[in-house]
Amino acid sequence: MAMAHTVKVVLGSVAFGIFWVLAVFPAVPFLPIGRTAGSLLGAMLMVTFRVITPEEAYAAIDLPILGLLFGTMVVCVFLERADMFKYLGKLLSWKSRGGKDLLCRICLVSAVSSALFTNDTCCVVLTEFILKIARQNNLPPQPFLLALASSANIGSSTTPIGNPQNLVIAVQSEISFGKFFSGLLPAMLVGIIVNAAILLCYYWKLLSDQKDAEVVQAAKDVVAEEDVTSHRFSPATLSHLASTTSQDWSSAIDFVINGDIGHAENDIQSAVSGGAESAKVSNVSKEVAGVGGISQRREEGVSVRRYVRIGSRMNGLKEGFSHHSLEEKEIPMERWQRLLWKICVYIVTIGMLIALLMGLNMSWSAITAALALVVLDFKDACPSLEKVSYSLLIFFCGMFITVDGFNKTGIPSALWDLMEPYTRIDSAGGVAVLAFVILVLSNVASNVPTVLLLGARVAASSAHISPAEETRAWLILAWVSTVAGNLSLLGSAANLIVCEQARRAQFFGYNLSFLSHLRFGFPSTLVVTAVGLLLIRN
Repeated sequence: MAMAHTVKVVLGSVAFGIFWVLAVFPAVPFLPIGRTAGSLLGAMLMVTFRVITPEEAYAAIDLPILGLLFGTMVVCVFLERADMFKYLGKLLSWKSRGGKDLLCRICLVSAVSSALFTNDTCCVVLTEFILKIARQNNLPPQPFLLALASSANIGSSTTPIGNPQNLVIAVQSEISFGKFFSGLLPAMLVGIIVNAAILLCYYWKLLSDQKDAEVVQAAKDVVAEEDVTSHRFSPATLSHLASTTSQDWSSAIDFVINGDIGHAENDIQSAVSGGAESAKVSNVSKEVAGVGGISQRREEGVSVRRYVRIGSRMNGLKEGFSHHSLEEKEIPMERWQRLLWKICVYIVTIGMLIALLMGLNMSWSAITAALALVVLDFKDACPSLEKVSYSLLIFFCGMFITVDGFNKTGIPSALWDLMEPYTRIDSAGGVAVLAFVILVLSNVASNVPTVLLLGARVAASSAHISPAEETRAWLILAWVSTVAGNLSLLGSAANLIVCEQARRAQFFGYNLSFLSHLRFGFPSTLVVTAVGLLLIRN
C-alpha cells in the first residue's frame, strides 16, 4: 500500500499516538479519561482529520468479534453465578501438600480456566481465593500471584475464546476452533510446565515446607482469630468457635453451615451492631501486636464477641421457631431448584464448546448459548447483563476505527515491507525475527492492536509459501502476542487485573510491584515463547 498524503500521514499518526498513549497509560495526568474514552477519542480524531470517512469508520467495526466477545462474557457471568469459579478456588486448596504443590495447582487451574472462560475473567475471580489460601498457610503471595497471571496468559493462547487477540485472529483467519486448539495445545502444555519450573526455581527456598516452622506455630492462634473477620461463613472459619461452646451452640453452627447462610449473616450483623462494647474490645485485641503478650486481652475480646453472637443467634432461633417447620419444607425445594439450574448452566456451556469444536459459527454459537442461559434463568436478565463489560466492547469499536485509519496512512505497510524479507516463517531465522517483532510491538502497542496491524500482512506473506504455512503464521501470531503479555506488568490486562485485585483485597491486600514482576516475567517470557515456537503445529 502506497503512503498517503503527508498531511493525512501526520494527522493519522497524531490520532493513533493519542490512542496508544491512553490505551497503554490510561491515567496520564494531562488527560486521565481512561482506555475506553481514549479509543473513542482516537476514532473521532481519525474521522475529524478526514483520515477515513464516517462510512469507512462504521465498516471498520468487526461485528462478529463483538458478538463473540459479548456472548462469552454473558456465559462467564452465568458460570460465576453457578459457582464454577468457587469450585475452582476450592480445588486449589483441596488436600494441598505445601507451597510447591499449591503453586503447581494454580498454574494448571489458571491455564485451563483461562482457555475456557478468558484470562481476564479467570484472574478477576481467582485472585482473592489465592490470597486467602496463601494467608491461611502463612505463605508469601508473590509467587502465587505471578503463577496466576502468567499461567492465565499462557493458557488463554490455546483457544479462540481465551483472550481478545485470539478472537480477532480466529475471525480474520477463519481457522476452526478445533484446528486452533490442536495447533497450540502442545505449546501451551509445555509452556505451562516450563513456566511452573521457572517459578519453582525462583521461589524454591521461599516455598520450602520447613520455612518458618516456628513462626507458623507461634502465629497459629492469631491467624485463626483473624480468619473470623476475613472469611465469610466457611466451615474452616467456624470450627474453632464450635469446639469451645456448648452442644446447643454446635447445632446452631451446623445450621449456619448447612442452612440459610443469608439469614445467619443478618443475625451476625445485628449482633455486631448491637454490641458496641464488644466491638471495642475486639478492635483493641486485633490491633495489639505479638503472640504471647496479648493472649489475655484477645481471649476477653473473643469471649465477649462470642457471647454476643450466641445471644443474637439464640434470639433469632427463638423468634423464628414458629416458622421452623415451614422453612424445613421450603429450603430443600430451593436447593433442588438451584442444583437443577446449575446443571443446566454447565450443560449449555458444554454445548457451546461442542458447537465451537464442530466448526459452527463462533459468534452465533456464543450468542445462542448466552440467550439460552438468559431464558433458562427465567427472570429479569438486567442484573446479569449489567455485569457484562460494555466498556470493553466500546473500546474495541474505537480501536477498530483507529487502527483502520492508521493502516490507511500507509505507515504500517511501509514498515512491514522493510521487515518482510527477514520474517519468512519457512526458516528458523525468519521465525525468530517475526517473533521478536511481535513481542516488542505487543509490549509497546499492546497485543490486540499488534494483531490488527500485523495479522493480514503476516498471513499474506506466508500464503505465498503454502496454505499450511499461512495457518501456522496465524498460530505463531496468537502464541507470541499472548505470551508476550508476561514480559512486564503492563504487558497484558490480566497482569493489571491481578495486581489491582490483590492491592484492593480486604484484610489481606498485597502490592505486586513492576520490578518484582519484571524479574520473573522477562526470562520466563523469552524461554516459554522459544519453546512454544518449536511445538506449534500447522
